[in-house]
Amino acid sequence: MTEDTLGYVHSIETFGSVDGPGIRFVVFMQGCRLRCAFCHNPDTWNIGGGTPYTAQELIDQAVDYQAYWGDEGGITISGGEPLLQIDFILELFKLAKEKGVHTAIDSCGGPFTREEPFYSVYDELMQYTDLVLMDIKHINNEFHKKYTMAENTNILEMARDLADRNIPMWIRHVLVPEHSDFDEDLKSLSSFIQSLGSAVKNVEVLPYHKLGVYKYKELGIPYRLEGIEPPTKDRVENANRILMTNQYQNK
Repeated sequence: MTEDTLGYVHSIETFGSVDGPGIRFVVFMQGCRLRCAFCHNPDTWNIGGGTPYTAQELIDQAVDYQAYWGDEGGITISGGEPLLQIDFILELFKLAKEKGVHTAIDSCGGPFTREEPFYSVYDELMQYTDLVLMDIKHINNEFHKKYTMAENTNILEMARDLADRNIPMWIRHVLVPEHSDFDEDLKSLSSFIQSLGSAVKNVEVLPYHKLGVYKYKELGIPYRLEGIEPPTKDRVENANRILMTNQYQNK
């Protein structure tokens, strides 16, 4: 008898309203290799921590809330970076689809590769995935490396792969003053999003906030955006205009 694959979970939100359509059971997986300067969950970075679950245990807990989801809700797997635990997510989504549950993944795309064994598992996972919330931290690769400690080449490649499969996407961009809010880069991001075609159903500008700063102090991690304030209303509106967010609105 084969042992169940374990997933390591940081936390669970039972009535999520921002990580996909409707009311969501949101699972924040433990572990991430990116080190985004603006991350508000540095406590999810450590790989190997978290609470272990089997896929069956997690789906059983999720469906206890199914009556509250309505026609649009379901399960969203976030993080951390969920694709670091792709075998577990595949098991979970198979069980979810058996119960008719809408499935969504919130990912930065960092683990994506066309190499094996990842790509075959990813290929199968996409057959059970209804929506991907794709976080594009920065369209400029040099800035991306500076502020996340990783390149964006494979991340953009994953977005293209999703578009080729016509898997619905919500594109998300964190707007950080002096970092990811330059008009030139926003225009480049807008062009990239348009190149993905009809698979993109929604585009969201997420204003940088400082709600997670206290976690850095508690964990003894230097906070690299010290002195950076949240974007002004004008800059948020400017980003929404350049990214043409009003043309999507969950179309």
